[in-house]
Amino acid sequence: LFHLSQVSAWGGYVFIINLIPLHVFVLLLMQRYSRRVYIAYSTFYIVGLILSMQIPFVGFQPIRTSEHMAAAGVFALLQAYAFLQYLRDRLTKQEFQTLFFLGVSLAAGTVFLSVIYLTYTGYIAPWSGRFYSLWDTGYAKIHIPIIASVSEHQPTTWVSFFFDLHILVCTFPAGLWFCIKNINDERVFVALYAISAVYFAGVMVRLMLTLTPVVCMLSAIAFSNVFERYLGDDMKRENPPIEDSSDEDDKRNPGNLYDKAGKVRKHVSEQEKTEEGLGPNIKNIVTMLMLMLLMMFAVHCTWVTSNAYSSPSVVLASYNHDGTRNILDDFREAYYWLRQNTDEHARVMSWWDYGYQIAGMANRTTLVDNNTWNNSHIALVGKAMSSNESAAYEIMRSLDVDYVLIIFGGVIGYSGDDINKFLWMVRIAEGEHPKDIRESDYFTPQGEFRVDKAGSPTLLNCLMYKMSYYRFGEMQLDFRTPPGFDRTRNAEIGNKDIKFKHLEEAFTSEHWLVRIYKVKQLDNRETLDHKPRVTNIVPKQKYLSKKTSKRKRGYIKNKLILKKGKRPNRKTV
Repeated sequence: LFHLSQVSAWGGYVFIINLIPLHVFVLLLMQRYSRRVYIAYSTFYIVGLILSMQIPFVGFQPIRTSEHMAAAGVFALLQAYAFLQYLRDRLTKQEFQTLFFLGVSLAAGTVFLSVIYLTYTGYIAPWSGRFYSLWDTGYAKIHIPIIASVSEHQPTTWVSFFFDLHILVCTFPAGLWFCIKNINDERVFVALYAISAVYFAGVMVRLMLTLTPVVCMLSAIAFSNVFERYLGDDMKRENPPIEDSSDEDDKRNPGNLYDKAGKVRKHVSEQEKTEEGLGPNIKNIVTMLMLMLLMMFAVHCTWVTSNAYSSPSVVLASYNHDGTRNILDDFREAYYWLRQNTDEHARVMSWWDYGYQIAGMANRTTLVDNNTWNNSHIALVGKAMSSNESAAYEIMRSLDVDYVLIIFGGVIGYSGDDINKFLWMVRIAEGEHPKDIRESDYFTPQGEFRVDKAGSPTLLNCLMYKMSYYRFGEMQLDFRTPPGFDRTRNAEIGNKDIKFKHLEEAFTSEHWLVRIYKVKQLDNRETLDHKPRVTNIVPKQKYLSKKTSKRKRGYIKNKLILKKGKRPNRKTV
């Protein structure tokens, strides 16, 4: 039932379904096979397999994917091993050894070849790219950039280990040593879990989730052993051990002045030393140190929980020099504007990080969201962001985009904006459209990614750059920096005269963190370029006025002249 809940709620159940078979396989190698192991694993595999296949999303994956073949292989190997153990009582030692090696080798070879054949014929799906990225940290960046672009998939730094685990980083190895020192079947599982979880947590930040349970458990074992060592002497003194019978005889017969054979009488000083054990000062110092470490750990956990893991990602907070806190509510402000001022059927194009937020808080349709199963669609959005405005407009018209939403942190120094994510958009787009998008075009000849005047012309004219820095060149943040100074990149932008032909600014949040642009519709009539008519008529010379400064009277060209008529002669009349 626990396995069923894991399968239905968490995709990482594959880690569990591979860790348990690994535990059984190591027990077989350590010759710790027992009926208890056989019954437990056989029941778990059969019942867990049937229950997991009832989840619609999983379906037949437990029998048709390579990630689940280790569990099936160990199940077949365990059946063969149990059958050989059954024959052990019915064969001689020499016959059993020969049959054992042949049977185990034959079973392992059959399982291995069967998996290879079924994978080659297509019945079993090969290893996925996400699985390869766990063993080769550079695989995802080359072959599946959509996986490598997620910040949670980056390798874990030592700072992250100490930030999440604090003092447990030091006590965890001690607890593991205590488990290995007194090994049994259960502690073999704990040791395997700890070693594998440490490796996977170092590969990806998000897999710290699988490491923390075993770290807490082994650190508790370490603290428990320390406290038992330094606080257990008092309990022993309350219940002293049974004295030797020879000592009782000496007390009953004080006249016995000779020691018995094989017995060495202890001096008084040695007896006092053994009774004292560890000094009370040492015990008190060690106990106080352990309690102080636990108190520091509790305070650190409370602070991390309240500051790092309790604040929502859509509401940001900053602190002034006097300790007062500023709340940056730009995300909710922008989503509320989308909900209130756009048509309910409007389609919003943004990077996939904000898909779920737009759908949930703004109630608008997005092209891509956090369900990154459609890599080609995400690559098309990345191509639009990486192209110039005209090429991006054609893509947006083909996708019926009404609005474009971006995140810009140059005003407040927010490092998680789209400019810092832009290279991942280029890499994902290049994977699907290598002829149109090339990552090298967005770097300088020296191989630098710069947003100032020395930046690549392709970068300075792409849609993402223009939408981020539109009207930003007119803004001067303070008297120490020039207009258009990006606080996140610590550089003055190179293209300040940005104009749009197919987009128009629709909304910019208070701190410029969220910017929304509206995609213009096509005109009813195409605009024609008016060219001057070409005729064969030779133009006349341009008339030049003869008026000078001395001649104040004006002159009218082609002025009508009135001619006075002559009076008729009376004589002639």
